[in-house]
Amino acid sequence: MTNKTRLFKKSLLAVTITLASSQAMAAGFQLNAQSATGIGRAFAGDAVIADNASVMARNPAAMALFDETAFSIGFESITSLIEVKDAKYCGTTCQVVPGLSPPKDASDDDIGGTSIAPNIHLIVPINEQFAWGVNAYSNFGTKTEFSDSYSASEYGGVTDVKSFNIGLAGSYRVNDQWSFGAGLDLIYAQGTMKRVASNDVANIGGMDLINVDKADGIAVGFNLGTVYELDQNNRFGAAYHYSPKFTAEDDKKQEITLPLPDIFEFSGYHKIEDTKFAVHYSVQWIGWGSFDQIDFRNLEGSPLGSSYDKLYEWQDGWHYAIGGTYYLNDTWTLRTGYMYDTSAQDSLTSVSVPDSDRQWFSAGFTYHINKKSNIDFGFTYLLGADVSVEESTGNPFYDPNNPLAGPKNLSTLSATTHADAILVGLQYSRTF
Repeated sequence: MTNKTRLFKKSLLAVTITLASSQAMAAGFQLNAQSATGIGRAFAGDAVIADNASVMARNPAAMALFDETAFSIGFESITSLIEVKDAKYCGTTCQVVPGLSPPKDASDDDIGGTSIAPNIHLIVPINEQFAWGVNAYSNFGTKTEFSDSYSASEYGGVTDVKSFNIGLAGSYRVNDQWSFGAGLDLIYAQGTMKRVASNDVANIGGMDLINVDKADGIAVGFNLGTVYELDQNNRFGAAYHYSPKFTAEDDKKQEITLPLPDIFEFSGYHKIEDTKFAVHYSVQWIGWGSFDQIDFRNLEGSPLGSSYDKLYEWQDGWHYAIGGTYYLNDTWTLRTGYMYDTSAQDSLTSVSVPDSDRQWFSAGFTYHINKKSNIDFGFTYLLGADVSVEESTGNPFYDPNNPLAGPKNLSTLSATTHADAILVGLQYSRTF
């Protein structure tokens, strides 16, 4: 391999490693899929409603609201509907002799996928003051897969990320109004990320730019929470989740390190007196502004270079959710909700990171088998927005005074992305 080819390949690697990793961060990391109950109300009020054991995933202090052992188990399916439209790809030759090599169509409407996110939660009151709980659920799970024949393959490829969280928490009731809680989170994640240079990129067409297969790692976080009860029908909850930097490594000693966002949530629940209706709401802040860069290291050395750091321009995200619950009778509880979810991205966008502001339209129900057990179902449709994308891969040899050095970019891509999603949840809960 010539030095020129190595530099070309390293330049493309720098771009594709960030595309592969950031897909997990944008729409995939914050899955919001800890319970089917929450899916049915767009997670409005989920840090304080406490209608089953899954509340401990949102706020450990809410465990103090239980006076008997509570258990929940379920799963959520997340199907992403991603479209890349009006896409034009221009490789090296296209830029040098555009008349003889026009831009190629790079549109694709079949790059989404389905992820399954299981969950299990257990809350055990010790006495009137103390309770403890354990749970396990998925933090994120996303998959985008372009076809092997995709014309702009250095911008597409495969991104498949999954995570699993095991939590241990405790709560303490101070008095009739105040409760506090805290917990530890052990997070395991696995990711596969692959990119191949298009045949239209000079000198390195068809080469693997990145081929990280099932890189995995473990990190530790923590959470704190509080609940304030005005009375039996009115209460507020707040919770903070600390997320660490996460490092994943594959069998080839390729290592990726990326910072995860901290999360703060405030929720309220109000059952209207002498009615069967309750209203609830949540505001959530997600600290995507801390996502400053992704670090890549090849621990055994590589002709491509042993390290690369990519700066980002992310912004903090916000969720605003409102919902309603109707307690129809002893057998059926109905719920609905709406959430407005802001994008983590600002000026940097990508076809492999189809993030945008999103709206959640949710509905669900609980079927009470008896006084001790019930089944929950939840459905959400996430409606995204069109996002204009302009991407390029820089030419490390570009010299405006030397036409033989080639064009400014090895390739360019312009497109419009649109990403919707469907969430479906099913859950069984029981008290003892």
